[in-house]
Amino acid sequence: MSGKIRVGLIYGGKSGEHDVSLQTAMAVMKAVDFTKYEVVPFYISKKGEWKSGAPLLAPVASKEVLTFSSGDSANAPVSNALAPIFGAVQTKGDVTIASAAAAGTKEGIDVIFPLLHGTFGEDGTIQGLLEMANIPYVGAGVLASAVGMDKVMMKKVFAQEGLPQCIFRHFTRTEWEKNRAYHLVELETAIGYPCFVKPANLGSSVGISKARNQEELIQAVSFAFQYDRKVIIEENIDAREIEVAVLGNDEPQASVVGEIVSSNEFYDYKAKYIDGKSAMVIPADIPAETAEQVRQLALQAFLAVDGSGLSRVDFFLGKADQKIYINEINTMPGFTPYSMYPLLWQESGKPYGELLDDLIRLAIERHSAKQSIQYSFDVE
Repeated sequence: MSGKIRVGLIYGGKSGEHDVSLQTAMAVMKAVDFTKYEVVPFYISKKGEWKSGAPLLAPVASKEVLTFSSGDSANAPVSNALAPIFGAVQTKGDVTIASAAAAGTKEGIDVIFPLLHGTFGEDGTIQGLLEMANIPYVGAGVLASAVGMDKVMMKKVFAQEGLPQCIFRHFTRTEWEKNRAYHLVELETAIGYPCFVKPANLGSSVGISKARNQEELIQAVSFAFQYDRKVIIEENIDAREIEVAVLGNDEPQASVVGEIVSSNEFYDYKAKYIDGKSAMVIPADIPAETAEQVRQLALQAFLAVDGSGLSRVDFFLGKADQKIYINEINTMPGFTPYSMYPLLWQESGKPYGELLDDLIRLAIERHSAKQSIQYSFDVE
C-alpha cells in the first residue's frame, strides 16, 4: 500500500442497535488520524438501504451527516472494491448499489471497519459478505461472530472448553408452544426463581427480563420471542459484573479488568444507554490473583470461538464465594471513547487512536495471512 490507507466504515444497520452504531461511527471518525487514513463512509438505514458518502479527509460535524439525510452525499459513488459483490445487490433507497458501483471511484478500499452492532452486523452476515468480496475487515470472522451472537451456541462452546458458567436452558418458539408444561417444570427444577430470560440472538440487553415466579416467566418468554425464535433462560447469581477487553489475532492480549456498577436491578438497555447513572470502575477493585484469573479466562474464551481483532468478555464474580462465571463474549463491543472496551485499553496504556491503528493493522495482517490458503484443488 502506498500513501494513506483507505478505510471503509460501515455503520447503521437494520438491528435495534442502529443508533448505538451511529454513536460509534461518529466517535471513530472524530478520532481517526487523517494523516494516515482516508475514510469512506457506508451507511445502512434501518430499512436496509445502502448509501455511500464521498471520501472524508477530516472529521464530520454531526451524526446527521453520517446518514446522508440531505445534500448530494447520498449520491456519491460506492468504491469499485466493493462492486464485485455489491454489484448484485439492489437496494430500495436513494442509491442502487449496482449503478453506484458502475460510477465508482478509481481507488479501492484497503480495509473495512464494520461498526455494526447486533443482528445483520455482529452475527457473521456482513463478515460473510466481505469474505466473498475478499476485502480485509476489522474484527471477528464469520464463525466467531455467529457464535458470539448466539448465546446458546456460545455457551455450548464455553462448556466444551470447561469455562465456568451459570446454569442455563434454552428452547425454540416451536418447542415452547408444543411442550410448555414440560419446559416450565424443567426450568423451575433446574434453575428456579428468580431467573433471567433472554433472546438468544440480540445485544445491548434488549428483550431481557427478570422473572420471579411462573407468571412472570411466561410473560418474559413471550417478550423475548418478540426478538428471536430462540430463548435462553439463566439462573440468577448475586454477583458483580466485571469485563475484560481482548485485542489480537492468534496471540491475543487482555486488558486490565473493569467493573460495571449498574443503576438498575441489572445492566439492561436503560442502564447502558439512557439514564447515564451506571458507573464503570477501572480497574476493578478485586484481588490481583482474581484479576489475573479473569484475564486468562477471557483469552481462553476468545480463542475458543476463534476470535480475531477485538472482543469484550463479560463475567460474573459471586459476591459471597468470589466464584467466577463467564457470561458472554461480545465480538463488536461499544466503541465510543466512553465505552468500556476502549476505556479498559486506555487504562492499560493504549489510547483510543492507537487502538484504532492496532485494529486496522490486525485486520490487514489476518487478511494477508489468509491469501496463502488454497480454496480449490485441480485434479491432473
